[in-house]
Amino acid sequence: MSKLFNNYTHSFFAYLQIEKNSSVHTMKNYRDDLEQFFVFMNEQHIEKLSDVTHQDARLYLTTLHEKKMARASVSRKISSLRGFYRFLMREDIVNENPFLIVHRPKGTKKLPSFFYEEEMEELFETVQETDPLSIRNKALLELMYGTGIRVSECTGLTLEDVDFHLGVILVRGKGGKERYVPFGSFAAEAVQSYVELSRLNLMKNSNHKVLFVNYRGEPLTVRGIRHILTGLIEKASLSGKIHPHMLRHTFATHLLNNGADMRTVQELLGHASLTSTQMYTHVTKEHLQKTYMNHHPRA
Repeated sequence: MSKLFNNYTHSFFAYLQIEKNSSVHTMKNYRDDLEQFFVFMNEQHIEKLSDVTHQDARLYLTTLHEKKMARASVSRKISSLRGFYRFLMREDIVNENPFLIVHRPKGTKKLPSFFYEEEMEELFETVQETDPLSIRNKALLELMYGTGIRVSECTGLTLEDVDFHLGVILVRGKGGKERYVPFGSFAAEAVQSYVELSRLNLMKNSNHKVLFVNYRGEPLTVRGIRHILTGLIEKASLSGKIHPHMLRHTFATHLLNNGADMRTVQELLGHASLTSTQMYTHVTKEHLQKTYMNHHPRA
């Protein structure tokens, strides 16, 4: 990144971290997006951020399309630059935001992938053994499916975050927001068994309070959970690929299919906006249509 922009970007990332409480992943995306735009500025011989015009912004959008980038990636990059210039205006570094009226491409809506209840039963059948890792995997599967928490939220759980008496976990979500999420008897029994029978065995010489650990007693990572779930789906002989977010999608879809209201699901998932939760209505409508076609005598 050019030295010319170091002071501005340093202040911007401090703003994102302190005021916006952005995640590490979000900060990395912003950094990548800004660096790519600065390369464009050098190619166009634009020396100052204040010299970027609306025409330059549109030209940059065109170059992104010419590189055959996905719509979602292009949209994010424009959003990043719009936010960066909004910050520069707030700091009186520039007078206008050239990306303000650049239209972001609308991404194609993909229905969230989820497991049917029968498939979940098959997954649970793979974790019925009594060795320490199977006990841990069962607790992991039950808790993620039973609460719908994000995989990053799961890796951040500590022993103190689990309240077996009240049947809730304290979850630290995006932007440092905290919420309490209830869990049922299946998850409670599985996690309690893991804590009492398996975790101490796995900890060995480690000493920390992170709930889920690997075979060396170290905190389980996002990558580690993905590896565990991939192993379970292969063991269950289910088709397709699994990613940790599928359990979150499954949690929400099964709740809505069984009559839960949208606002409750939104709160349980920790969505800031109801719009994020509404994507699951497409899945539940598909489920209703399939049920109707299979069971109504005049379908």
